[in-house]
Amino acid sequence: MDLMTGVEIENQTSVQKFILLGFPGTWYFRISLAVVFSIMYFLTIIGNMSVITLVWTHPWLHTPMYFFLCNLSFLEIWYTTACAPKAICVIFGKSQTISFTGCILQLYFILSLGSTECLILAVMAYDRYLAICHPLRYSSLMNSTFSAQLALISWLGGFLAISVLASLISRLSFCGPNIINHFFCDIDSWIVLSCTDTSLIELATFIISINVLLGSCAITLVSYIYIISTICRIPSAQGRQKAFSTCSAHLTVVTIWYSSSIFLYVKPSAQNSLDLNKIVNIFNTIVTPLLNPFIYTLRNKEVKRVLEKAISGM
Repeated sequence: MDLMTGVEIENQTSVQKFILLGFPGTWYFRISLAVVFSIMYFLTIIGNMSVITLVWTHPWLHTPMYFFLCNLSFLEIWYTTACAPKAICVIFGKSQTISFTGCILQLYFILSLGSTECLILAVMAYDRYLAICHPLRYSSLMNSTFSAQLALISWLGGFLAISVLASLISRLSFCGPNIINHFFCDIDSWIVLSCTDTSLIELATFIISINVLLGSCAITLVSYIYIISTICRIPSAQGRQKAFSTCSAHLTVVTIWYSSSIFLYVKPSAQNSLDLNKIVNIFNTIVTPLLNPFIYTLRNKEVKRVLEKAISGM
């Protein structure tokens, strides 16, 4: 009896390495996809680093709005770095295996940075609310100390929320198939391989998603209801356009981010189509971090002006 129990325990903990499936297809398809991912990753790093450099080298951009934008750009660099390099190797077929510890760490950083992005986007919406709805009191309400505190709370909140989930996942046992149907350690694609009950983890994921995703989304939505209401009361068309131009870039980013994130994580069960999740995750982890710096540059007159001066001075 004891011998059988020992064998059973050994079998349940025997899987310590996993194989990331990536994107099955012809060699030409995978090489083309890997090249596209590599170019997008390179442009993401360059684009977000450029935003940070532009803001910190031009004193008139040292405002709370651009301070939060730098936090977002810094986050996007690490968010895509936690996923893209490994994904490129997986697609090339060079490094498809990943250890249990490696999977936990990758999952933790991707979800933590994603949660932090939700909170930072909500803070940026609140910042625009104060700037447009309370312009005379804005500088006293959103001072450098308060903006730094909001940024710190966003980072700590994002990482602490996922710590609970990562702790639960680390206790799972894997004793069967070890092929993850994804290009990184996505939570849905990974936990379906567990031979232990995952209902608690699915419930914890749902609760955290409700609090972080929908909570920050609600703050953003309420902020923009007040912003749009205030903009509509501005008498001149030029005044309305100027006010809206300060938040149009952020509104675009918010729409893209929340629509894909809510689809991926706000659901009571992990039994959605894993192939569909894979496609949406490309948009979330590869495409969105690339688009953000270009959206803020092209739709923000101040950043565009600074960028044009920097380019003409080269």
